Amino acid sequence: MKERMLVVVDVQNDFIDGSLGSKEAQAAMPRIMEKVAAFDGRIFVTQDTHFSDYLQTQEGANLPVPHCEKGTKGWELPGALDRLVREKGATFYEKVTFGSTDLASDLAERFAAGQIESVEFIGFCTDICVVSNALLLKAQAPELPLMVDASCCAGVTLEKHESALDVMASCQVAITR
Repeated sequence: MKERMLVVVDVQNDFIDGSLGSKEAQAAMPRIMEKVAAFDGRIFVTQDTHFSDYLQTQEGANLPVPHCEKGTKGWELPGALDRLVREKGATFYEKVTFGSTDLASDLAERFAAGQIESVEFIGFCTDICVVSNALLLKAQAPELPLMVDASCCAGVTLEKHESALDVMASCQVAITR
């Protein structure tokens, strides 16, 4: 039987009200909670994962704001979301870069085995990690229907959020609002 899949991308404290938080991410949280609570299918969660050497990495040199250091409050999902996705049996992926090749490979394999109907993405940041994960999966499973719920995403800026949605739409990822 084919299932719908929901990928919750980097909905972590540092992107909501921490070092890289935004009012747009905070505003998206009630919609994210609603979507996850009502979702009838399998849930996958990615976590941006950095370590104490973050500022010495290429990403750290280009974005010198420590965030999502494993084991810190900023790395964690908000408590209510964490409890909800765990109750629903979510599969977690820690990733040290924008996209998770493990997630993309796992979902592409499930699609090839006839287990997936569609995949929907929500989360942060639309213009970095959401777009990276969606396009990685699109490259590995071009016939798999992919969607992004724009109302459950937030970008670094509103303009970059909209630009990322345009890029994904150009790559045949369906955008819902």
